[in-house]
Amino acid sequence: MRFAVEEINNSTSLLPNVSVGYEIFDHCSDAHNFPGIFNLISISGSVSPWSEMYKTFSKVIAVVGPFTSTDALTVSPIFMMDFIPVVSYGAASSLLSEKSKYPSFLRTVHSNRSIIEVIVNVILHFKWRWVAFLYSDNDFGIDGQELFVTGIKDTDICLAYTKGVNDYTDFSQVFQQIEAQKIYVVVVFAPKLTAEALIETAVQVNVTSKVWIAGDTWSLSEKLPKMKGIESIGTVIGVSQPVVPIPGFSEFIYSTNSQNRCGDVGQQQFCNQDCNGSSLSSDDIVFIDQSFSFPVYSAVFATANALHRVLQCGIFNCNSSIKVYPSMILGELKKSNLTLLNQSIQFDENGNLKTGSYSIVFWNHSGDIQEIGFYKFYPSLHSFINDTKIEWFTNGDVPKSQCSTECPVGYLKEQTGIHKCCFKCEICPNGTYINSTADPHSCIKCKETEWSTEGSTSCSLREVEYIPFSDASAILIIIGACAFVGMILAVSALFAINYNTPVVRSAGGPMCFLILGCLTLCTLSVFFYFEEPTVAFCILRYLPFLLFYTVCLACFVVRSFQIVCIFKMAAKFPKLHIWWMKYHGQWLIITLAFLTQALLLVIGYSQVPSKPYNDTLWQPDKTILTCQFDLKAALASLIILVSLCFLSFVFSYMGKDLPKNYNEAKAITFCLLLLILTWIIFATGYMLYRGKYIQPLNSLAILSSLYSFLLWYFLPKCCIIIFQPQKNTQQYFQGLIQNYTKTISQ
Repeated sequence: MRFAVEEINNSTSLLPNVSVGYEIFDHCSDAHNFPGIFNLISISGSVSPWSEMYKTFSKVIAVVGPFTSTDALTVSPIFMMDFIPVVSYGAASSLLSEKSKYPSFLRTVHSNRSIIEVIVNVILHFKWRWVAFLYSDNDFGIDGQELFVTGIKDTDICLAYTKGVNDYTDFSQVFQQIEAQKIYVVVVFAPKLTAEALIETAVQVNVTSKVWIAGDTWSLSEKLPKMKGIESIGTVIGVSQPVVPIPGFSEFIYSTNSQNRCGDVGQQQFCNQDCNGSSLSSDDIVFIDQSFSFPVYSAVFATANALHRVLQCGIFNCNSSIKVYPSMILGELKKSNLTLLNQSIQFDENGNLKTGSYSIVFWNHSGDIQEIGFYKFYPSLHSFINDTKIEWFTNGDVPKSQCSTECPVGYLKEQTGIHKCCFKCEICPNGTYINSTADPHSCIKCKETEWSTEGSTSCSLREVEYIPFSDASAILIIIGACAFVGMILAVSALFAINYNTPVVRSAGGPMCFLILGCLTLCTLSVFFYFEEPTVAFCILRYLPFLLFYTVCLACFVVRSFQIVCIFKMAAKFPKLHIWWMKYHGQWLIITLAFLTQALLLVIGYSQVPSKPYNDTLWQPDKTILTCQFDLKAALASLIILVSLCFLSFVFSYMGKDLPKNYNEAKAITFCLLLLILTWIIFATGYMLYRGKYIQPLNSLAILSSLYSFLLWYFLPKCCIIIFQPQKNTQQYFQGLIQNYTKTISQ
């Protein structure tokens, strides 16, 4: 500070014909500093803080200092009352940036917010996640700790352990707690003396395999890097203000060190330390942490430049008639924009240094401090770290500090405990993926049109599958359906021609044409199992078959019942037989079955209409286009079908001992057995396979159900009509009936 003042006074251009006076007060004890401070700002031995502006003022127009945050927070409010500029060269607490409380405070060092930002970026650069933060238990350290907690809030860094330390802290216990939590990165944010005591204890108690991140207060320590055993504690990386050599400063120290600067007795009244520097050698002063020399130098010169502008200094002189007030100096300081030793000095709206940078240093094995990177603030943020220059205690690899090992690709992090860095890994199931960059803690479900395997990081489009009309299976089934319709028409024509013959009459007469017509209408369902399904396709898949097949089964129930009635009831219950024939009971049952089924289908389709459905469960990489069939909605309709089938089977089985050549019951029984076997095969296939070919299999089951009645009920009768006309006579049938009647009478 004295060196800077003397340079200013010796300058012919900065303040020509103006000499700057100063009083140095060694602020080192909060308990004894106020007498000296009041003496500095007093006017004729008294302090008048509420006096009218510009009428009374002290001889002090600016204060350079103090050094520590606690000191600045203590004394600055006194100077703020009269807007006396306080330009600190070391107080870094972010609290001093609050202009509502400290309107005339400025500093030539960066605030804690900046250095914490650098420390956080260093930790992020090396991907350390599990760290300890040790801070001094004072304004400086507490502020740094709070800023660190805020700075890591939206990062992957976890503060595993934090502790405020002072001269009375048991460092051994602190290290035991850090070791117990397996923390390998320790940030030490404390003044130089506290940090030195902590590191010395670490060496003594044999703390090993740690990465120490040093704040700017002790990262350039001249003592610790050369201390015996320092290499055993691990690797030390520090953040420091860049060292700016000041020309002529060393020579000044050597030439003036032995002089006593405490002056007269009056000066010593508020000089609370021995000002005689003879206890320190010139080398001690020159080689002390030089990173703070330039902030002191620049604070003095910034104040002098402000005075230069207030006094309107020219090349040869200044305007001595201008009365200088502290607030005038403050106004010019805020507008500072000077270059000093190739370093730009500017202040932002909060009085913080806008320009400058930090150096990132490393303590090598030789005991030297080596610069390995930088972090620049101006004109834009820019940082760089040369990892190859660092000699890690692991002999090559960057040490890791994690609560939990990073999850493999495709796994989510499920947090365990209070720290987000502590987690267990769970693989993302099929149909989901994880975007570790956006959200590593949850699996994202794929869209309906996409799929993924277990542990995926993205989804793939599903292949859409359905059976087109051009498919071989579709062509074969359609040909079979058309052949079926053709055969139905042929049988219908044959039966129409031979309508009055005994075979046609015994097969049901007019009921045969109803059955044949309903079987034809049932084939409509077969054609709608192909192509991409629509709402109409889905309705027509099931509706025709369920409705008209009900009529077919009702007809066979009636036919089976009539066969039993004719040959058994007619003999034993003739009156019941007469009533049945009189009121056409068979047509009443068929109509009732048709109307009931139609009503149930209408209700079912109105509540849960059949609609297209994308089946993605059977094959995860494919979307099978099918129709949604709600079993609950169709349950009543299916019960009707099953009941009719059961009754038909029971009645036909009861007539198994009827005349051989006239036994329609056996034909119906065989048809029903084929029907049951067909749907058992389909149900088994449906349980084992749900791919796209389940749809042609379903249509094939329908077609098989239709063919069973055509081939095993109607075709034998066609063969009798065509190839055995002698059996299609009235006499032949009457003979069979007479023989059967005699048999059961005996």
